[in-house]
Amino acid sequence: MSSSDKNFTGSIPEVYDDFLVPLIFETYARDMAQRVAEIAPNAVLETAAGSGVVTRALAPLLAPDTLYVVSDLNPPMLARAEQKQPPDPRLEWQQADAMALPFADQVFDTVCCQFGVMFLPDKPQGFREAWRVLREGGQFIFNVWDHISENEFAQSVTETAAGFFPDDPPQFLPRTPHGYHDTQSIVAALKVAGFTTVSAQTITSQSQAEGPHVPAIAYCQGTPLRNELEQRQSGSLEKITKAATSDIERRFGSGPVSAKIQGQVFSATR
Repeated sequence: MSSSDKNFTGSIPEVYDDFLVPLIFETYARDMAQRVAEIAPNAVLETAAGSGVVTRALAPLLAPDTLYVVSDLNPPMLARAEQKQPPDPRLEWQQADAMALPFADQVFDTVCCQFGVMFLPDKPQGFREAWRVLREGGQFIFNVWDHISENEFAQSVTETAAGFFPDDPPQFLPRTPHGYHDTQSIVAALKVAGFTTVSAQTITSQSQAEGPHVPAIAYCQGTPLRNELEQRQSGSLEKITKAATSDIERRFGSGPVSAKIQGQVFSATR
């Protein structure tokens, strides 16, 4: 993973939340919120919360006396999440590294993480930390994106960007968001970390947008792919975004567009 892959700064958090969240994250956020709510936890920790799409889905489903700690490594993303969330005394906002959590042992019933595990440079350490802060019988619930070939808009944008830089194609999307999806190895790593029971489920859905410009902007300007494009050629961002729009239109149509997205959700019990 490149050092810039975790760099959600500048205008990326706003574009991410306005374009990428409704495009690909909301369906999976509702699924995760339901899974956590069914546990009826007394204390929840969310790691890598991003701009708060799971937080917005989960908070209304929790009991009035539930402690819900929302954390992220990136302060601008966490600030965006807090800004979007209605005032709620159950919520605590905490900047935190999922590989070195600033919490005592065995204090949470549930740890959840939506599409954040892939960004951890040391994933086994992240799993050990989730195990450490969970109480006996607690659950760690997280999801990851499947291979980029199963996520059609992401693959299309990656192919467009590669056409501009054939000698050094930007690889953020296949390398990081779509780079950690082997079910057997993930289950094995969770068991090594100490989890006793692990389940995995593939969830396939459709990514929908009002037009082809939406996924183009979402991926080119609302993810660290933006950093790769600007590093390779200053001023190229708008040009590549327009090209990505044209390529998506060519493949998926000029009006409302829809494409396959696929992820995997894991539930691991301490």
